[in-house]
Amino acid sequence: MRAKTKPAAAPRQVRIIGGQWKRTPLAVLDAEGLRPTPDRVRETVFNWLNYLLDGAWEGRRCLDLFAGTGALGFEAASRGAAEVVLVEDHAPAVRQLEATKAKLRADHVRIQRGDALAAAQSLAARGERFDLVFLDPPYHRDWLVKILPLCERLTTPSGLVYAEAETPLENEPAPAWLAGWQVVRADKAGMVFYHLLRRNS
Repeated sequence: MRAKTKPAAAPRQVRIIGGQWKRTPLAVLDAEGLRPTPDRVRETVFNWLNYLLDGAWEGRRCLDLFAGTGALGFEAASRGAAEVVLVEDHAPAVRQLEATKAKLRADHVRIQRGDALAAAQSLAARGERFDLVFLDPPYHRDWLVKILPLCERLTTPSGLVYAEAETPLENEPAPAWLAGWQVVRADKAGMVFYHLLRRNS
């Protein structure tokens, strides 16, 4: 009888893949629900984004509503995004984000502590629009159901949403909360399904 293996522990750090801060390590806190996007998944996603954006990051505004380590947002900032807003509710993670921002001298990164849904509603009410929104929420809490419809007001007409989920989003028929979006890229790594979404015209 084979011995049961323990689940793999979360990595203690991840690295920025490309841009001016390439290979910079980002610490991963030991916190419930904190699940940083693995390096190889981010590499795939940013290859997709570079293709869809023609490599033009200058002038882009990005929003990461579940920032965690900041891996997605700092990656975008490293590649030349004009502004990146990181939203995180967990106080120790916010302190880590502030420390990373200071270390990188990332003046174009804005860190906001708060609940993702409330932050999204507030940003939408203020008329803020983003070219790219990252959604990597804790699983099994229906976060995408609540926030993806709001992203129609948060994104520019040609804006993209990156979404991680515990199930694939390209299944048919699409649920009502996904009706305003089309999946333009999708893949799976382990038990994680990740997607790039674009608003239906």
